[in-house]
Amino acid sequence: MDRALDLAARGGRSVMPNPMVGAVVVHNDTIIGEGYHQIYGGPHAEVLAVQSVRDRSLLKDSTIYVSLEPCSHFGKTPPCADLIIESGIRHVVVGCRDPNPKVAGRGIQKLQEAGITVHEEVRQRECVMLNRRFILFQRMKRPYVILKWAETADRFIARHDGSSKWISSEFSRRTTHRWRAQEMSILVGTRTALVDDPHLTVRHVDGQNPLRIAIDTNLSLSSSRALFNNEVETWIWNASLAKREHLTEWKRINPDLPLTQQILDELFAAHILSVIIEGGARTLQSWIDADLWDEARVFQSKKVFEQGIPAPTLGIPGHTTMPSGKDRIEIFQHPNLASRLGIHDSSLLRVEADLV
Repeated sequence: MDRALDLAARGGRSVMPNPMVGAVVVHNDTIIGEGYHQIYGGPHAEVLAVQSVRDRSLLKDSTIYVSLEPCSHFGKTPPCADLIIESGIRHVVVGCRDPNPKVAGRGIQKLQEAGITVHEEVRQRECVMLNRRFILFQRMKRPYVILKWAETADRFIARHDGSSKWISSEFSRRTTHRWRAQEMSILVGTRTALVDDPHLTVRHVDGQNPLRIAIDTNLSLSSSRALFNNEVETWIWNASLAKREHLTEWKRINPDLPLTQQILDELFAAHILSVIIEGGARTLQSWIDADLWDEARVFQSKKVFEQGIPAPTLGIPGHTTMPSGKDRIEIFQHPNLASRLGIHDSSLLRVEADLV
């Protein structure tokens, strides 16, 4: 299963909004085939693993290890549970169940009804955490929300004029771009867009750009801003305008509903599994106050401002710290993250694997 997880992680952003899945075929304690879901719409891990076995006669005496429950429905590809049954494999080991209502135990049931022995919850914690975005999306009907900011040693996120370049080190900024490449969308508030004029793209590493989202209630951002360069799909949430030009879409805010929930609902409808929120302080705190966050990543610099805009407050201790060049990263997870992911023992979950 460890090998299946290693393979699954290679799919990364390329497979979203599908989950990352790895599969390994074992005969007499020897791996004879393996595969992973490589690109959205492409063959699933089980298909590639079975196809990679040179001597198909060995399959009837083999075990397949799969990091996520094999699918049982026709989507962009046929059901993987059917493929396993047809292959002659008699033993299946599953890391965790697929919460997608189209699967949700049906794949395992189909295998068992065909006389196949199924073992579950092997490396369950690791399998759940690898696909925490997909699993939460399916269970909570919203994207996985990551908060990210950089703060000084005396816990300021910017100077009083809003400027913050650069609190964190160059190494940490490259890490931020790596994180952007892992997520499907990224969001900033009006002040950050005005003061920093961010591109919100992946430039310092190879990777796919996320959907850009900006909150600009009063349409105060000029068309000369980097967000309007039509380089990437972009949403502008505002109070009055609803239109689309090229890759930019203006979305009108419903004043009768919380904006945070409106954004999440719209992202869910668009099958966007995750959003990373990069500030500033007011925007970040609004998501914290609404209790709509799952994970927070905070760069802690050695710089001191003495005065400025205070950093957001989560009200809980971080559970992991790690170096990031001249800085440190502190990782927080929401106290209810385990239950949101369907895990009863919260001590099993620790967010950190894909950070640096």
